[in-house]
Amino acid sequence: MDNKKYKQGDLLRKINNPEDLRKLDKSQLPQLSKELRQYIIDVVSEKGGHFGASLGVVELTIAIHYIFNTPYDQLVWDVGHQAYGHKILTGRKNQFPTNRKYKGLSGFPKRSESVYDTFGVGHSSTSISAALGMSMASKIKKITKQHVAVIGDGAMTAGIAFEGLNHAGAEDTNLIVILNDNCMSIDPAVGALKEYLADISTSKTYNKARKKAWQILGKISKFGPNAQKIAKKVESGIKTTVLGESNYFESLNFRYFGPIDGHDTKHLTDILKDLKEIPGPKILHCITEKGKGYGFAEKGNPTKWHAPGLFNKDTGEILSKKNTVSPPKYQDVFGETIIELAKENKDIVGVTPAMLSGSSLNKMMDEMPERTYDVGIAEQHAVTFSAGMATQGLIPFCNIYSTFIQRAYDQVIHDVALQNLNVIFCLDRGGVVGADGATHHGVFDYAFLRCIPNLIVSAPMDEHDLRNLMYTAQKKTRGPFSIRYPRGNGVINEWKNEFEELTIGRAKKIQDGKEIVILSIGHPGNFVKKASKELEKQGISVGHYNMIFIKPLDEKKLHSICKKYNTIITVEDGCLQGGFGSSILEFVSENRYSNQVHRLGIPDKFIDHGTQEELWAECGINSTAIVKEVESIINKSQISQAG
Repeated sequence: MDNKKYKQGDLLRKINNPEDLRKLDKSQLPQLSKELRQYIIDVVSEKGGHFGASLGVVELTIAIHYIFNTPYDQLVWDVGHQAYGHKILTGRKNQFPTNRKYKGLSGFPKRSESVYDTFGVGHSSTSISAALGMSMASKIKKITKQHVAVIGDGAMTAGIAFEGLNHAGAEDTNLIVILNDNCMSIDPAVGALKEYLADISTSKTYNKARKKAWQILGKISKFGPNAQKIAKKVESGIKTTVLGESNYFESLNFRYFGPIDGHDTKHLTDILKDLKEIPGPKILHCITEKGKGYGFAEKGNPTKWHAPGLFNKDTGEILSKKNTVSPPKYQDVFGETIIELAKENKDIVGVTPAMLSGSSLNKMMDEMPERTYDVGIAEQHAVTFSAGMATQGLIPFCNIYSTFIQRAYDQVIHDVALQNLNVIFCLDRGGVVGADGATHHGVFDYAFLRCIPNLIVSAPMDEHDLRNLMYTAQKKTRGPFSIRYPRGNGVINEWKNEFEELTIGRAKKIQDGKEIVILSIGHPGNFVKKASKELEKQGISVGHYNMIFIKPLDEKKLHSICKKYNTIITVEDGCLQGGFGSSILEFVSENRYSNQVHRLGIPDKFIDHGTQEELWAECGINSTAIVKEVESIINKSQISQAG
């Protein structure tokens, strides 16, 4: 481990857990904030990871662990992009340089990693519900402890966050929700809630009244036994006078406090200490700045600094790969292709739930803003919103990461497939995604989508396939269509081919072979091509088909394949249970063929983080693994024949 080169400040060096933090005088916390922020900058600039969000909550992280008795008091982070400071302060400081590396720390809070990580996160908007569940459990067990949920304003747009607030307001718990308001998720926050929070944070009248309120509430302990009653009257009077009935959180029975400066450590600790004494569900609204304390991030594009990759911390220069011509990212092929198609087909619209840049729909937003919709972190809404547009003859390309379509499964079935609506699901980040790990791998979609009636399930092997599938999907006049592709680069430099309308359910033969044939779906077909060349050097000839469609399967070709080849190998970057390989097994069984079927894919376990190359190797689906599988089959066959 090379973490020794990362300098730790005088205060940070002494802190190995929150107990050490609590030994500091409150006056030392601003200095600790500087040291913690610098340590994050030093490590992330050279190791990569989520950057802006963690810098934005440095003071808040310190204040929470300083005031609350963690891990006895339970802290739940939302998403976890912002939890780097939390990890460093809770016993993982010296391991932090391994963050998001193969076999190293997870990039997100993870229960199996630390007792301080009370709830595993990675998908947004779960913190309120989880913390409420913990709080209710403490109440049932008659245990007195504090429960704190930290959620960003972007994450607050998801339905589950509203559901959690609604329930929490009706329960008699002391849940504290801290709203980290920086007007961002990954891309800038959108929607009415964003505007509402902006109105509160910029209201001079309210802020002036709020300041006076805090001067009183800050001395709550001096009120004696009537402290809570007096505090409630102070809050109620100010909020009723200034905000009237407009406070959304108050209407859900939350006591609303703020907005306050999320970078003022002293004020944060004072307020959090007071909130511990006030009963009932409470929400503290903190205004923070994503990338706070790093000048280039403060002045630059916040989206760029969400997860910038490696960069020069002194100049702010993003360290890109060597200037060589390389194939485009699949997401960029999608982003440019949808514009080409939309120019020819006026019914096409683009929809994404807060992944405008990640999906490259920002390209369409720049060129056709009236036909592009970022609906916020709200996957369920994105799908049903798309379904509604489809009923009126529009053709929505609903772009959602594979791992996030899981959050809208009912809507895919009930609102789209059941009504046979022409919504085109473009599922980015299919397969293993790399450093984000188990919460973000998109390995289940083949299995849970192919069982849905009416839904076409497809995956491109390369950029040309992706463009042709998109072209074909918008030509189809009715029914849902899924196109799934991976994170990262394709394989073709000159990728802007003339569009070709594909026949639904027709596979492509790549090459003929003798006794063994490999059937691939999606990007792993390129691993098969590489493996085939290695096998040819050994005098081994294998057939290869790029299936393109999991549903419907090319049954005509499959019949001829089963009659010609004794052994079939399937390769997919999806889960083996119920996935592409399973569909081939079903075909062989239902048609009473006797072929041997060997399946390569994601095993029945959750895969941790690492580079995509490391994870493909671990799962046994890269070209090396394919070569070994073929060699093993041939060796076993030769032994059997010799016996």
